[in-house]
Amino acid sequence: MFVIALSIIVTVHEYGHYIVGRWSGIKAEVFSLGFGPKLFSRVDKRGTRWQLAAIPLGGYVKFLGDANAASAGEDADTMRELSAEERRHTMHGAPLWARAATVAAGPVFNFILSIAVIAGLLLWSGTATDEPTVGALSDLPGGHAELQVGDRILAVNGQETPDFAALSAIIDTLPSQPTLPYRVLRDGAEVEITGPQLYPPRLSGVIAQSAAYAAGLKEGDVITAIDGQPIWRFADLQVAVTASQGAPLALALWRADGGAFERTLEPKSTDIPAADGGFETRWMIGATGTFVFEPETRATTLPEALGGAVRQTWGIIAQSVSGLVHMVAGDISSCNLRGAIGIAQGSAAAAQSGMPDFIWFIAVLSTAVGFLNLFPIPVLDGGHLMFHVWEAVAGKPPSDKVMNVLTAIGIALVLTMMLFGLSNDIFCP
Repeated sequence: MFVIALSIIVTVHEYGHYIVGRWSGIKAEVFSLGFGPKLFSRVDKRGTRWQLAAIPLGGYVKFLGDANAASAGEDADTMRELSAEERRHTMHGAPLWARAATVAAGPVFNFILSIAVIAGLLLWSGTATDEPTVGALSDLPGGHAELQVGDRILAVNGQETPDFAALSAIIDTLPSQPTLPYRVLRDGAEVEITGPQLYPPRLSGVIAQSAAYAAGLKEGDVITAIDGQPIWRFADLQVAVTASQGAPLALALWRADGGAFERTLEPKSTDIPAADGGFETRWMIGATGTFVFEPETRATTLPEALGGAVRQTWGIIAQSVSGLVHMVAGDISSCNLRGAIGIAQGSAAAAQSGMPDFIWFIAVLSTAVGFLNLFPIPVLDGGHLMFHVWEAVAGKPPSDKVMNVLTAIGIALVLTMMLFGLSNDIFCP
């Protein structure tokens, strides 16, 4: 699943370079998905070789006149043989605007992919109606008492719930007990019923590399007791995890297709984004919760989907920047930076949670790849753009000597980052 996700993201990234280069008059000689020995290739009518290579951990576009796949320098022998008109179709002979646009297109296409994927998910899933109405009920070991699909929830435990904001606001105020009094609108009449806990300890998701993931917990599992004490609310789980301070917790659980079972896990100290834009450290097991019911939805409009997708993509970028700044400042653990193993585990966890979660993972990873490639490090797209800015200001590109030194530094930095992330995957808890 990691290879599938990475292949989609790399293909879109490199296609951005290719198509904008083509539009800008720059000829692509090779479009490769993967590195190493060729498994399959064909040459199109424009003379571009499209190939699938054996090592599926990236890809590249090699333009006419490039000395290598990274476009880090020109092939002097090839360039000497080209006429002035032919040089215009190389990455090194094209106007500055064409080269900069071609380089920037890779990350931009990653962001476009993220926005398109998230918008598609929002269109597919719909938007919750303003009034909290039960669209579907989650599986619980004790059932749902008298709550039914189609009920419009007017009040819970005597507290009015005119909208979802009000419903969310009362979650932590509800008593810890198996059932609660509800007032619902059913078939046009208000009815007093008994319903399940509004926000039960049912897992709506499990995060990769977390204690819950390591213990084999899955989406849909319900935690019924911790260290022998029954719990009824997700908030009870949060309190127990925080109080543990990392000590082992014995969980009793229920799974819809497997019945009751037990697991023991140790919460991890985790840095999470805070509301003020910073980070806070909490003891967590790496599982999320949600309402006992899925809300009734309406069709999401295209402007709503696109607007929401842009905001979420920007939020991923902003959170990444904040995380890096806080890691450099020493405010949060450097273990938050993960490598290929961590990403692979994340893709596996997302795939196990279902296709929507895996598609969402692709969107998040695509944003991360686009953002990473904009770092002003030679050999990355951001490094090439840095050289183009230098050329725009100075009126000429950096000398070959400067380019070679900076490129060597860039390669060293990228390899260091990769090794650091990989070491975190192996040695961080």
